[in-house]
Amino acid sequence: MTSNLTTANPGDPVEDSTPTLPGMNTLSVHGGDNRQRAHQAIPMPIIQTATYAFADTADLINFMQHKTGGGLVGREEYGRYGNPTIQSVERKVAALEGADDAVLFSSGMAAITSLLLSAIPTGKHIVMTNDCYRRTRQFCETFLKRLGIETSIVACGDYEALEAAIQPSTRFIVSESPTNPYLRIADLERIADIAIRHKVRTLIDSTFGTPVNQRPLDYGIDYIVHSATKYLGGHHDLLAGVVAGRKDRIAPLRDARGVLGGIIDPQSAYLLERGLKTLGLRVSQQNATAMQVAQYLEAHPAIERVWYPGLPSHPDHAIAVQQMSGFGGVVSFEVRGTLEQTSRFIDALEIPYIAPSLGGVDSLIEQPALMSFFEKTTDERLELGIKENLVRFAIGVEDASDIIADLEQALRVLA
Repeated sequence: MTSNLTTANPGDPVEDSTPTLPGMNTLSVHGGDNRQRAHQAIPMPIIQTATYAFADTADLINFMQHKTGGGLVGREEYGRYGNPTIQSVERKVAALEGADDAVLFSSGMAAITSLLLSAIPTGKHIVMTNDCYRRTRQFCETFLKRLGIETSIVACGDYEALEAAIQPSTRFIVSESPTNPYLRIADLERIADIAIRHKVRTLIDSTFGTPVNQRPLDYGIDYIVHSATKYLGGHHDLLAGVVAGRKDRIAPLRDARGVLGGIIDPQSAYLLERGLKTLGLRVSQQNATAMQVAQYLEAHPAIERVWYPGLPSHPDHAIAVQQMSGFGGVVSFEVRGTLEQTSRFIDALEIPYIAPSLGGVDSLIEQPALMSFFEKTTDERLELGIKENLVRFAIGVEDASDIIADLEQALRVLA
């Protein structure tokens, strides 16, 4: 059988004409590769250049003619419009997501803001779920509002309210799955169905999900966005963002990137591709460890509640089982204690770093009331659903037994 990674030579015997779908680890390593490398290198080299030279005027004219005609893929004239190292990563992300194309940005926020700025005209409208990343909500409710673009916020999981919020001027439904910090799961097929009936486009932030655990395009979603800083990079050493989707929808976004300027540098793109090659392995490990940690915490008397979609107690467990192949590496939970007691528990842990972000090989832990919502009062936090005893644990690739032993010793401070 032939796969979608390689092409059979003419005349080769064919056992079955149906392409096989490679496994996620194979896609992580080889997806999107054309194996044409400078100096026969195995990894894509860092092409560290801001501009590109032409052999002569005829070469320039040929480039310009192909450029205006939509051809000459992979050739560029200036670094803001593209780079071979960056294009290699874009091909790999597209392969992982089952997308036609992907476009890489300097951060996750650059990715989502560039898409919304380029795709939504003045006077139009967005419907967004209330558990989207707070900076995304802030961008829509403040910056886009200045441009005459209004945003309606609806409760997570209330699909009747989501559909009722759609107006004649609505152009996008924006959601996230899983969400931060309660790991709510959006019903992707239902969102896509609503959008198709109302002729609006859909955008899902799939940063927490990763293409290993879910592929929203398979459910009819139009655009996927990732903060590639997290799981896709996987090592806490780069900032990047990416949008994936159909080629005819990604092409204008790529052009917009050249205008808005959110291009990633080749060094970061190289590190991102290096991280992507172990994505399948890392996420599988994090899925397995997170499930063990969630089960351990749910049975512990010092824990009030655990939020993890792999547990039957999670409100979206049924839809998570239906549309996810794994439940991710983040476990949120509420300890039995005050703000100060929760902080003492976190300080007693030895393995995770106290830090924002997630998705890397090192475990990270945070108390959202003090990390992301420090400037809010207690009442303001509660209004946003952020309790003072809430903990978000972004699990790395350490051994599950060691993480659980660390939790066990740290939880004694609550006794």
